Amino acid sequence: MPVTDVSYRTCPLCEASCGLEVSHHEGRVLRIRGDREDVFSHGFICPKGSTLRQLHEDPDRLRSPLVWRNGRHEEVTWDEAWAVIADRLGAVMATHGRQAVAVYLGNPSAHSLSAMTYNRVVLQSLGTRQRYSASTVDQMPKHVACGYVYGSPAAIPVPDLDRTDHLLMLGANPHASNGSLCTAPDFPGKLEAIRQRGGRVVVVDPRRTRTAEMADEWVAIRPGTDAMLLAAMANSLFAEGLIDVGEHVNAHLTGLQQVADAVARFTPERAEVLCGVDASTIRRLARELADAPRAAVYGRMGTTTSGVGDEGFGALASWLVEVLNIVTGNLDRPGGAMFPLPAAGGATTRGTPGRGSGFRIGRSQTRVRGLPEVMGEYPAVALAEEITTPGEARLRALITVAGNPVLSTPAGHELSRALEELDFMVSVDLYLNETTRHADVILPSPSQLERSHYDLLLLQFAVRNVANYSPAVLARQSGQPDEWEILARLAQIATGGDPHGSLTDLDDTTARELLQSSVRSEFSPVHGRDVDELLREVSASGRRGPDRLLDIMLRTGPFGDGFGRRADGLTLDLLLEHPHGVDLGPLTPRLPEVLRNESGRIELAPEPLIADLERLDRVHVDDDQLVMIGRRDLRSNNSWMHNIGVLVSGTPRCTLQMHPDDAARRGVEHGAVVRLATATASVEVTLEVTDSLRPGVVCLPHGWGHDLPDTRLTVASGQPGVNSNLLASPRSLDPLSGTSVLNGFAVEVSPLVPA
Repeated sequence: MPVTDVSYRTCPLCEASCGLEVSHHEGRVLRIRGDREDVFSHGFICPKGSTLRQLHEDPDRLRSPLVWRNGRHEEVTWDEAWAVIADRLGAVMATHGRQAVAVYLGNPSAHSLSAMTYNRVVLQSLGTRQRYSASTVDQMPKHVACGYVYGSPAAIPVPDLDRTDHLLMLGANPHASNGSLCTAPDFPGKLEAIRQRGGRVVVVDPRRTRTAEMADEWVAIRPGTDAMLLAAMANSLFAEGLIDVGEHVNAHLTGLQQVADAVARFTPERAEVLCGVDASTIRRLARELADAPRAAVYGRMGTTTSGVGDEGFGALASWLVEVLNIVTGNLDRPGGAMFPLPAAGGATTRGTPGRGSGFRIGRSQTRVRGLPEVMGEYPAVALAEEITTPGEARLRALITVAGNPVLSTPAGHELSRALEELDFMVSVDLYLNETTRHADVILPSPSQLERSHYDLLLLQFAVRNVANYSPAVLARQSGQPDEWEILARLAQIATGGDPHGSLTDLDDTTARELLQSSVRSEFSPVHGRDVDELLREVSASGRRGPDRLLDIMLRTGPFGDGFGRRADGLTLDLLLEHPHGVDLGPLTPRLPEVLRNESGRIELAPEPLIADLERLDRVHVDDDQLVMIGRRDLRSNNSWMHNIGVLVSGTPRCTLQMHPDDAARRGVEHGAVVRLATATASVEVTLEVTDSLRPGVVCLPHGWGHDLPDTRLTVASGQPGVNSNLLASPRSLDPLSGTSVLNGFAVEVSPLVPA
């Protein structure tokens, strides 16, 4: 019998960060199952994690670079691909300037150690302000709200699931998503544990999701009205004298009275009309939250990407989640909403503890619509118009990294047409998909099993402090560069460097700059040390690229060895000795050191958010309109996992769900193909009649629509589904975060009449 090797790694396919046990032999994976000794996930695994083998072996996954020639994409050598990029990208920058080049970063970048460390290098080397990402079709409102309140967009409290007695969730379905901006393996199991220890779980959602079914209570809210519900709950708490922020938080809080005054107009009776939730229920929800010994409020995609009509309220809803956690005394306390302490450090661990420069938006604006910059990027929906609108600084070239905005952003058909007008486009991606089919050059990164991994971003939002590093399980094929090397070479080309030259100098410069930032900080464990000495020490292992950068971050982080200052501190070598991870303990209070406002305080009433309540004050709903929401399946994570047969097998999941009463009024039946339309577009989709929705709401999943030509997605194109984002308007945004309204917009459903 052949000897089987066993490797342990963290799953990179969603935010849960589950540990995997991978059995393999001579470069072939034999089995993947949950790692029962993983310090965080303890053997839990969802259907996606076990399919890393199928993803690695997918015949459609690109193994060689592609260049568009003779009307088709042709395989070329890496040297040929780099030469084309150097020639054509260089020509665009020489002719039109660096602001004519844009970058779009997709969701999988957040799950890649290479991308998290070297995307920044690419952006700096290009020197362009034209930066876009999937953040503005996802979580940006939460960053904006927490940025204003706590001073840093990374200071996002997460529910302390293992110790809470009461959890109120809005627009979240962790039974399908495994959690989001809340890294928690076996989130469903943690919800059940709350109930088993006598706690209570309440889910606010227009749809009776699997999470809602398992909860103690489902509150069927009208889509897009979460901000009004939360404001009314805050109003009720103030009116009934139930405010108790606690001494710990009160010592660092400002703006409480301003919030009380601002929400005074949003009574439960007024919210009832808009939200479709009884005023008595709103008051009860508020009282239960205040009365619980330990409680937390958690809101996700249903709150960040929702709106009423064309009005997005993601930032307001996200802010009001923080307001409720604070005024009920549940911020920064065990069982409440707490700040993780990431082992590799981050924006809330570096710099002066408890004080910083604060947060702001709008340091620049888009050329066409004047949309404000947020966290260094522009709204993704502005990309198409910035390409097609003539004038100075018009976009002429685009680099995408692990992104498929044609499917994931509103009016993707407009973006698809816009991409054809570019002078040059290059994509770093595993697949020839609906977006990369427009690229002049596609650079395939190695598979997830061929890369090392550390959840640099996701562990900043973990419900327990842990550290878990995974070396590559399988060797890369001959000639295949690592993902960081692909990104580093793009950066080298962007600065006019040799497209075929050594990456050593660029890599050393990147590591040196990271060390220099630590050496300069008086609060760093290596303050005042010699940078060259530290660089020699961290390089002695022979590590390069993101592994060396990770070692620096771990050693200078809050649990690190400080390059010799703490004998038992974290290093990458220590993580290698612990393949199941290192448990650093439960979340602990972090106030005031986590704050980064200039005032050094929690600013509960930021002027931009208080002012934005005026929009909420004016909003109204039309009870006769159908409105649409999205949904996600446990076996799916956006568009890029639909080419794995085992994940899309069975009953087709891209169906339009509708309440029986709404179907009867429109003369449509279960299983029929119907026309679903907005002013932006229309699609034809199979109807699923179900009472799991509140009346007046229809539901269509996100990430489908694999019916476009010139892709290489054999499985996905066999059951393409329809693209829900075609129906969303690129004009509908949350003005503070630039986030698209993907839930809560009006639609029409009608029978499909044969021609």
